[in-house]
Amino acid sequence: MNDKITLEKLNKYFSLTEKALKEVKKNIIKGKEKEAKEIIEMAENYVSDAHHFHKKEDFVNAFAALNYSHGWIDSGVRLGVFDVNDDKLFTIK
Repeated sequence: MNDKITLEKLNKYFSLTEKALKEVKKNIIKGKEKEAKEIIEMAENYVSDAHHFHKKEDFVNAFAALNYSHGWIDSGVRLGVFDVNDDKLFTIK
C-alpha cells in the first residue's frame, strides 16, 4: 500500500517541482510576462511553504504545498503562458 508520504517521495516531488519551475522561467511566451510573473511568484511561494513544512517534518503539508505549486505551473502551461514540451514535468495538451 502506498499511503505514506516518505522522505524519499517528498524529495522526488521537490526535485520535479523545482525543475519544472526553473524550466518555465526560461520559457515565457512573449506578451505573457505579466501572467508568468504571477504564476511563478505563486509557485515559488508554495515551494517556500513546502520547505518550511519539511523543516518541521510535516511531510503531509509539504507534499500538499508542492502539489499546489506544480498545479500553478501546469495551469500556466495549459493556458499558453509557458512554451515547454517535457511531458514528464508538465501536463501538456
